[in-house]
Amino acid sequence: MKTISNKVILCAAAIFTAVVSSTLVAPRASAASLQEITNFGSNPTNLRMHLYAPDSLPNNAAVLVAVHYCTGSGPAYYSGTQFASLADRYGYIVIYPSATRSGNCFDVSSPQALTHNGNSDPAAIISMVNYVKQNFSVDSTRVFVAGSSSGAMMTNVLLGVYPDVFKAGAAFAGVPFGCFATTDGSTWNSNCATGNINKTPQEWGNLVRAAYPSYGGTRPRIQLWHGTADETLNYRNFNEAIEQWTNVFSLSQTPTYTDTPQSGYTRTRYGSSGGQAQVEAISMQGVTHNLPVNAAEAIRFFGLNSSVSSSSLSSSSVVSSSSTPRSSSSIPSSSSAPTSSSLSSSPSSISSSFSSSSIPRSSSSSSSIATGARCNWYGSPIVLCNNTTSGWGWENQQSCVSRSTCSGQPAPYGIIGGTTSSAPASSSSSRPASSSSSSSSSVPSGQNCNWYGQRYPLCVTTPSGWGWENQRSCIARTTCSAQPSPFGVVN
Repeated sequence: MKTISNKVILCAAAIFTAVVSSTLVAPRASAASLQEITNFGSNPTNLRMHLYAPDSLPNNAAVLVAVHYCTGSGPAYYSGTQFASLADRYGYIVIYPSATRSGNCFDVSSPQALTHNGNSDPAAIISMVNYVKQNFSVDSTRVFVAGSSSGAMMTNVLLGVYPDVFKAGAAFAGVPFGCFATTDGSTWNSNCATGNINKTPQEWGNLVRAAYPSYGGTRPRIQLWHGTADETLNYRNFNEAIEQWTNVFSLSQTPTYTDTPQSGYTRTRYGSSGGQAQVEAISMQGVTHNLPVNAAEAIRFFGLNSSVSSSSLSSSSVVSSSSTPRSSSSIPSSSSAPTSSSLSSSPSSISSSFSSSSIPRSSSSSSSIATGARCNWYGSPIVLCNNTTSGWGWENQQSCVSRSTCSGQPAPYGIIGGTTSSAPASSSSSRPASSSSSSSSSVPSGQNCNWYGQRYPLCVTTPSGWGWENQRSCIARTTCSAQPSPFGVVN
């Protein structure tokens, strides 16, 4: 087998530090953790399976398959994206497959991978889905897939090869179905990666239809994301994918709806103008392959963004597994920068058409939480902090927002209900580990942090965790220094 391009390995590894979108989610207070499942069924390519099931699930829960990038793993994608945090809120199960071949890329190239019931990675992922169907109360008509880079390519593949299993998918920086196809055993297709495969919409659609010729049912919807400055999987693949999937749905390549959900982003919809169009495509101006994953928008597109009703909850359990806590030492809990520089760091600056009710991460604190009043944070009622004077806090196992930060939001948002006294000044020991606010400090020169293959500047004023100083994401020296070799502080 040919060695996969070093460029895609390095660029895909960088995604690990940038998969967090600007609409971040509060830390979970639940006891649920990532579980590894063994003996889940037919596994021709020796994939690993990890599973996240919230402590309580509705009957007939939905299932999401979240697929990592090259050099990644299921636990890394769990730690670096918000799909699990959103599962706590909305009540669905997340499957995290892990590729185990050299480079940790998924097979999206072989004839077996591109054929219904072929003997490769897609078949193993279907075994994982079937395992969940057999061991949990799930709705088999609500199975979804999302992924980044290699995982985005696999998203396209799964929708094409198993349209009878998946209802919709979200692909972050991928290529059309069949674009990466090879016949010599290689897993890398340079012509596709560089955007030099140009087919007619009909030709692209034929590739999908040929993957499962006898299928005549409803095709899964797709959401496509791509940066115009993608240096690994050329941006031309984005338009080719639009041509492919609009043809699969027998739609015009002329959008039925176009808007700008946030600065630099152009969203087009095909087939309908609503939030669950057959094809939705988001072009991200100036964004590289190292693009943020807006999990909340993917969940919105899937139609899963409805809070779980307590009357329909059931306790979840896993049959055969080993536990991987979210703060696993091999995947640091702070492994994701709180804000990608390619997105707005202010929740209030995000268009209401994008999900803006998700909540930034913050550090733990032993203080109590104010009672009575709450913060209406763009549609989500959040408790007010007692000891955090600005920004976000983590008090008594709950995420909270400070009174000053909440009060600064525009109407109709801000403090609602009840009365509480002003929050006392907090000591430095209870200060959040990271802040999305701007700082007047400078970032030290000469030293940086090698954060799992990505270089970040060291913070000056942030004592631990991640910070946002001089309009740049930075990492505290203490947090960086704690990472295992060869990562940590570098010149």
